Amino acid sequence: MNLDACYYLGYTAKVHGKNGELIVKLNVDFPEEYQNLESVFIQLNEKDKTLIPFFLTSAQIQNSGNLQIKIEGIDNLDEAKKMIGKSLYLPLNTLPELTGNQFYYHEVIGFKVIDAEKGNIGQITQVLDYPTQAIFEIQHPTSKEILVPITDEIITKLDRTNQTIFVTSPEGLIDLYLT
Repeated sequence: MNLDACYYLGYTAKVHGKNGELIVKLNVDFPEEYQNLESVFIQLNEKDKTLIPFFLTSAQIQNSGNLQIKIEGIDNLDEAKKMIGKSLYLPLNTLPELTGNQFYYHEVIGFKVIDAEKGNIGQITQVLDYPTQAIFEIQHPTSKEILVPITDEIITKLDRTNQTIFVTSPEGLIDLYLT
């Protein structure tokens, strides 16, 4: 499986016990949805976009929200240590389909952004996911960069068919970038 066809689940943080179990730091909103995973794709080499499938004999959410897994064929501490720091992925097609104004960040890259006052302000080049606020990074047709916070109050409509997001940005925000 290729990295481009998957989404990032988390990474193996440490070994748990002596039988090869691993603790995975999840990068997801709802960890409990991954309680009974049967398999994952792991990026063994950071420089290679190829992902290798691994079957799990167990997957349990811990109180901390981390995932404790047991990979089939990894049965001791030494084998498990080799897996620490590896990124885990799942296929994009396993994500539930979102509706309305809900979206996955990877899904809106390339979408056009229409502001209620300024009209077309450009195309989303990436989503900056900061701990305090997620932000659209938008490339304006004049080659200027515009940053717009992602909030329910700002996003008024999401049109997947036409790959367009309609926003009502705070007064003066767009002008800050265009002047």
